[in-house]
Amino acid sequence: MYGELQPRGGGDPIPLLKTFLVVGRRESADIVLRFPNVSGSHCELSLIDGYWYVKDLASSNGTKVNGTRIAEQRLDPGDSLSIARHHFEICYEPSKLGAQGAPSDAAIVRDPLNRSLLEAAGLERRQTRDDGRGRR
Repeated sequence: MYGELQPRGGGDPIPLLKTFLVVGRRESADIVLRFPNVSGSHCELSLIDGYWYVKDLASSNGTKVNGTRIAEQRLDPGDSLSIARHHFEICYEPSKLGAQGAPSDAAIVRDPLNRSLLEAAGLERRQTRDDGRGRR
């Protein structure tokens, strides 16, 4: 087992049994949440270098981490994961899953729509604007 999702407000924990999991309403999902406000394939959970990451799969009702809607993000132990209106706490120990210290900035998943393709490929750095008065 690679950790678990503990439902907020009570209920049985959901074990994270594989390093890549699809969460959704469809029976083919790895973690099935049988609620009408959960999309068929709602989000993906993936274990990378000892840390869990979540990626929203263009769900109708969104995926949130600690109350903020996300496209992709790292999940630290104890973070709140909301799938539609269903809230969980992610519980795991990075050191037991192969993490070597704190994750590097390179391992942090960022919203790909917030960067150019050249920047995402590492060929360009984000430009900051100078308003002519030395301010950005």
